[in-house]
Amino acid sequence: MTGRFQNEPPSTGNRNLPLKTPKGTRDYGPGAMALRQRLLDQVVRVFRKHGAVPLDTPVFERKELLAGRYGEEAKLIYELQEQGGEPLALRYDLTVPFARYVALHNLSSMKRYQLAKVYRRDNPQPARGRLREFYQCDFDIAGTYDSMLPDAECVKVVCEVLHQLDIRAFVVKVNHRKLLDALLEVCGVPAEMFRTVCSSIDKLDKLPWDAVREELILQKGLQVETVEQIELYVTLHGGLELVDRLADDEKLNCLARAKEALDELRLLFQYCALFQVADRLSFDLSLARGLDYYTGVIYEAVLVGADDDNESTQAAFVGSVAGGGRYDNLVGTFNPHRKQLVPCVGVSIGVERLFCIMEARTREEPRTNDTQVYVASVHKGLHLKRLEILNRLWAADIGAEHSYKRSPKLLDQLQYCEQYRIPYAVIIGDGELARGVVKLRNVATRQEEEVELEMLIEKVSSQLLNGP
Repeated sequence: MTGRFQNEPPSTGNRNLPLKTPKGTRDYGPGAMALRQRLLDQVVRVFRKHGAVPLDTPVFERKELLAGRYGEEAKLIYELQEQGGEPLALRYDLTVPFARYVALHNLSSMKRYQLAKVYRRDNPQPARGRLREFYQCDFDIAGTYDSMLPDAECVKVVCEVLHQLDIRAFVVKVNHRKLLDALLEVCGVPAEMFRTVCSSIDKLDKLPWDAVREELILQKGLQVETVEQIELYVTLHGGLELVDRLADDEKLNCLARAKEALDELRLLFQYCALFQVADRLSFDLSLARGLDYYTGVIYEAVLVGADDDNESTQAAFVGSVAGGGRYDNLVGTFNPHRKQLVPCVGVSIGVERLFCIMEARTREEPRTNDTQVYVASVHKGLHLKRLEILNRLWAADIGAEHSYKRSPKLLDQLQYCEQYRIPYAVIIGDGELARGVVKLRNVATRQEEEVELEMLIEKVSSQLLNGP
């Protein structure tokens, strides 16, 4: 043989290639995945309880379909290199693909949920759950219904999810896009600048007013007097009393859309009171949600302080964990010839930030497998009997494992059970098998009892059902 040795691996061309995930992404090991799956299962249970059906859409869409839907956020879309076919881009959110699905299939109504990864070319902050690849959990209601009934249920869904996850210190900020437009109009902002000004206002949850003020004047070109008028409104927040206060505003009274928005917000508070979540609402005029497709009520669930006793998490975990709103015109942009619009409202749960909170709370490594019984042997030459018992357990739909060694040491097998927190072990030996019995061991208490081999499945099933 000439050249490289037979067992030498081929050269990669770069032996010093760093082993790391791409910027803004992370690996999830078995412990993290177990915790993550528990979170997702809790979210899905709430969605399904409210009658939503599952939906999945492609991870990429036609680039032209995503263009013009996100305003200034469009710069964060990941475009894919064209390979001789149609131009594509990774999905930025799950809302636009859902609207495309409704239009494509000519649906007039649908209540759906979707759990899937989305991609944003953003500046990542992993410690705060801000990544470039991340999960969104969306709940949406499409269809023509009476005012604020679907919207109030979306707020209820958000509150139920956060209660299920034991998130205690949160509020749901609410506002209305038509009210925002009316405010900007009375302040003297040109109509063609409403969206870009809203994008700046939406940064008030992260930046002080002075920074936003500077952006509006120096970058957006607004007059100082106009910005001062905007400040008088967007710094207001409160409850139903603020709705009434704005209803008495003489400038706003002149605009029909302002009156319509305030009437809808008043109705939203009423319905949320019946759902027993009105105490979570905060009417906040700085909430703008920069995406262009919102047309009505918008909302955002925000953590307002430490959610546990760990002081080190107090600053890290204050921020948005869910957001959404009404987008009545988005479906129509995909099917402009359709006579009847399909109004929509929905909410997206920020799983990554919630996952960071759950990780910080967890005091011990979560169990990573669903194995219920471990089949262990005492002597050599019993691996065939182990396989026979394993097959009977599997046939009874009982999660079971054994060693992949023919003659493993008993201590190693029992230590495996304790390490992976497998609740029960079936221990077989020559003497017991000769009498037609096996030992059933409670791994946690280390108590053992003899069980007739023919009664093993019944006994194990009873123990798993009723506990030790």
